Amino acid sequence: MWSQRLCVWAAISCLSFWLSPQPATTADEPRRPNVLVIVADDMRPDAFGAAGNNVIQTPNLDALAKRGMMFTRAVCANPICTPSRAELLTGCSGFRNGTLDFGRPIHSELTTWAAAMKKAGYRTTYVGKWHNDGVPTLRGYERTNGLYMGGGGKWQPEAVDWKGMPVTGYRGWLFRDDDGTLHPERGVGLTPNISKTFADAAIELIDSDDPRPFMLHVNFTAPHDPLLWPPGYEKQYDATEMPLPPNYMRQHPFDYGNIDGRDEKLLPHPRTETMIRELTAVYYAVISHMDEQIGRILSALENAGQADNTFVMFTSDHGLGVGSHGIRGKQNMYEHTIGVPLIIAGPGIPHGQSNPAQVYLRELYPTTCELTGIPIPESVECRSFARAARGETRTHHPAVFGYFRDKQRMIRTDRWKYIHYPEIDREQLFDLANDPHELHDLSMAAMHADKLRELRIRLVHWQRAVDDPALAKSSQVKTP
Repeated sequence: MWSQRLCVWAAISCLSFWLSPQPATTADEPRRPNVLVIVADDMRPDAFGAAGNNVIQTPNLDALAKRGMMFTRAVCANPICTPSRAELLTGCSGFRNGTLDFGRPIHSELTTWAAAMKKAGYRTTYVGKWHNDGVPTLRGYERTNGLYMGGGGKWQPEAVDWKGMPVTGYRGWLFRDDDGTLHPERGVGLTPNISKTFADAAIELIDSDDPRPFMLHVNFTAPHDPLLWPPGYEKQYDATEMPLPPNYMRQHPFDYGNIDGRDEKLLPHPRTETMIRELTAVYYAVISHMDEQIGRILSALENAGQADNTFVMFTSDHGLGVGSHGIRGKQNMYEHTIGVPLIIAGPGIPHGQSNPAQVYLRELYPTTCELTGIPIPESVECRSFARAARGETRTHHPAVFGYFRDKQRMIRTDRWKYIHYPEIDREQLFDLANDPHELHDLSMAAMHADKLRELRIRLVHWQRAVDDPALAKSSQVKTP
């Protein structure tokens, strides 16, 4: 009888071991590196100094780029908040994780980024915006601090943005605790100084006495609308001195699938030069304020003695139009929107280098696993680009793909971009090497007919591989 009890006890002990988070190190091993992930909201890939922007002031992001690797051709794949963030959390495309649009839950069988880190012994924490189903603590995060999400509509006051227009973004959003307690007293909807609140919460988690390595995921709302002048930044940028984007247009030449969307209603049509200069001034001010708060987080990391043993990753869920191509918001396949800023710094990452490798935002998940020595879960669909992050290669994908609802599909190679609009069966072709601002559509040029056909076929093959529902709406489905 005693031997039977011993066997049962041993079996339970083994099962408990495998189901419980495992320590990241043993007594004889060095502590695994920490991971600090900082995600902006609606930030263009060219909206910081190190990316070549000589107008905006982002000293902390620029310093981070000097001590790390900057990826100049990173893409988000699906340029709207919830789907892009779901891809980041799961390491899978929206076709695989179930979130091609708002209101779709992440498939429960997928191992999330935080869950993989937690299983490996990391203290997984979350700060700021949450825009997916459920809550972070159901997605692998042990704890949140400064969690910001919807649910406070009854407290939402009437509010206007920087230009006096009624607020539409983040209405009813507020801070809450992990036990569900809401905090309307901290403000409902975006407030001018909200980036500081997120930074304060992140610093508290960095200062924790927990000896385990940490994964800290910080999600700013900046520079998403409503744009509000941050305190002390009201005169940071003179609108009359703001340059227009090189691909500024008064109006997009056709309905690309979101011409009447919420983002586009934030500015009247056509978009005048004055309007875009004023928008750029406040957009840059919000980013500069966020940059200041990022500097405070990085200083806290330094003060805690963890700077040299932490991978710092900065990016955004997608970019934004801000007048480029006559577009105010996201929801398009142009470089200013499908592209994202991406900087990685930390142990073994070369300093001050840029890399043109085509990488997806969602690939930060497996890349982090490889950099920290954690097994990549089988549910992860995409590839690690750790070799590129370490400077060992300058290539990753020969082509990347983008999608927005059933309205747009894209393939981008090292030089060319092809965009198809299934619902109106329209095409665009851009030579990015000679036309980086996508001003000259070559889809009707006879000399590029072969390239157009090649990319069209490659896009259709990819759509078939992912079982893309938009393919049924396209005449290209019959393309051999």
